[in-house]
Amino acid sequence: MLHPELIELGVDGKKAVLTIIPNTHGPLTEKDIVELLAFPDFSALYPLKEVINKAVIQINQLSGTDDGQFEQRFEIAESRDAAISFEFSDDKMQASMTLTAAYGGQTITLKDILQHLKSQHIKLGLSKPKIELSLTQLANLLPGDECCNIIASGRLAVHGKAATIERKVMLARERLLQPQENSDGSVDMRNLGSVIMVKPGNALIIKHSATTGVDGYNVFGDKLLAKSGKDIKLVAGEGTEFCANNPNLLIASVAGQPVETKNGMQVDDVLQIKDVNVGYGHVDFKGSVLITGDVGEGMVVKSSGDITVMGFVDSATLIAQGDITVSKGVIGRQLKDHALSTTLKAQGQISAQFVQYSNLEANGNILVTKQLLHSHAKTKQQLIVCDASGRRGDLVGGKVEADKGVKVVAIGATAGTKTEIFCAMHISEHKHNLVQLKESITSMRIAIKNIEGQLGNLPPKTQWQDDEMMVEQVKGMLEEKRRIISTMRDEETEFETTKQEVEGYYKNYRIDALKHVFANIEIHIGGAFNRTQREHGPCCITNCNQEINYDYSIKK
Repeated sequence: MLHPELIELGVDGKKAVLTIIPNTHGPLTEKDIVELLAFPDFSALYPLKEVINKAVIQINQLSGTDDGQFEQRFEIAESRDAAISFEFSDDKMQASMTLTAAYGGQTITLKDILQHLKSQHIKLGLSKPKIELSLTQLANLLPGDECCNIIASGRLAVHGKAATIERKVMLARERLLQPQENSDGSVDMRNLGSVIMVKPGNALIIKHSATTGVDGYNVFGDKLLAKSGKDIKLVAGEGTEFCANNPNLLIASVAGQPVETKNGMQVDDVLQIKDVNVGYGHVDFKGSVLITGDVGEGMVVKSSGDITVMGFVDSATLIAQGDITVSKGVIGRQLKDHALSTTLKAQGQISAQFVQYSNLEANGNILVTKQLLHSHAKTKQQLIVCDASGRRGDLVGGKVEADKGVKVVAIGATAGTKTEIFCAMHISEHKHNLVQLKESITSMRIAIKNIEGQLGNLPPKTQWQDDEMMVEQVKGMLEEKRRIISTMRDEETEFETTKQEVEGYYKNYRIDALKHVFANIEIHIGGAFNRTQREHGPCCITNCNQEINYDYSIKK
């Protein structure tokens, strides 16, 4: 081992100087020199490995030569101050700080950290406890060791919630699922309760306003703008008005039957008829129609509101701009040309207890609580053949076209009755809409930049603020910018909604069979097709990579 006297601190006390005579102390190894640095006065210094390596080579070369009798001096270690560095996430939402312990030099103080934060322009989301923790960790580190902590975090923008409307009154179609309880506790499946009627002043709908959201920021203080929730314009239909004390509350202004509309509700005059038959004639009424009995063969009933039938519909045609609700059954027959004798068309929903040999077409859901037999059902929403308990509901034969899926207790029959089901067939339309929205949003962003460029090229305001024409022109540009931004935000919201719908399209729009799927069921989900060859138990049927997939983990 080399003698400790060969190493000493430099004049400034910041460097370790090795003084050595090659002929006297050589040859030697790097380990011999490093061992000298283990002494207390030098252990905190940073070893200069390149210098040490060079010193070993040079001393060993001179050892045993004439020049090896002269002293050689090498600065083999030095003090270094503690170091501080920062790293940022790609989205600028987090800043992490790394502190490196000093090699015999100055440590880092809170003041040093604050100065570095300022030089790095880190302004918001700082955590004082995390900074203090870093300083505490630094004090316990060995020279050259590091500690790293996230000391600043931005806040994501919280986008506003869309406005919602809460209906405060039951609709006629909802009676179908709520048989009345008798005094002895039993349930009368035939008694569906009284007809839904409202009086002036009754609450119909309350609107919960959209929220504006809360802006966020990144660690550099850049604002992240929140998107306002999409508003819904609540429309007062005929027979309704807004409450004088609450502009978001829609109330009835007349007595009648409440009918849901696209953006609100209306209260219809109700035409009440016992039976629609040859003796009464066809019905075409502006308002809602309540038929307490049956609709007979060959009859036509049209309504600008809801049609509610307390009895049966037999080989007739019902057309409603609202809902169609049949408390008992819809009966039809197959004609010679394979046409069906009964047709129900509704802008809203269609609800019935059972349906056979009938055409059903609705913009809303189609709900059949017991059986849908040999019919053609077409809906832009969901087909549900199921009672409230989920125990009964058979879809047998015919053809179903349900854009947003099917929920049925049992599909088909043990006899292998052919049944066709089509659902989730319009993903290409949603994708096309996505492309159009993206192009529109891009063009609006360009338009905003162009307006900002024009505004930025204006001379100082003092030069044109008294020019009325120029002032109006600037106002026009600012107003146009505001209009474009508002439209763009609406389309961005629609884009995100459509994007989520496309991403979850086949997951959400599927076929749920709660008990059975029998053989000879032709299933079309998007571009995927399968004809069942055997009976399946409870399952969820989806399009998985353009193939029909059966998931048997569905709960009964």
